[in-house]
Amino acid sequence: MAKVVNYISESFEELSSNVTWPAWSEVQRLTIVVAVFSVVFALATWGVDEVFAKALEGFFNWMKA
Repeated sequence: MAKVVNYISESFEELSSNVTWPAWSEVQRLTIVVAVFSVVFALATWGVDEVFAKALEGFFNWMKA
């Protein structure tokens, strides 16, 4: 148990003294960039899925006929 407490204590010390934290405005800007990229990536994934679904549906309808 002492090792766990020591690890948490040292981790907290590392985060509070040795890590360079970005400015709040930069955090907000980068959060917006990540959110926009996530939405664009999700829409692209949905679009590719729809295209492949339609292609496979057309292929199987063509094979059935």
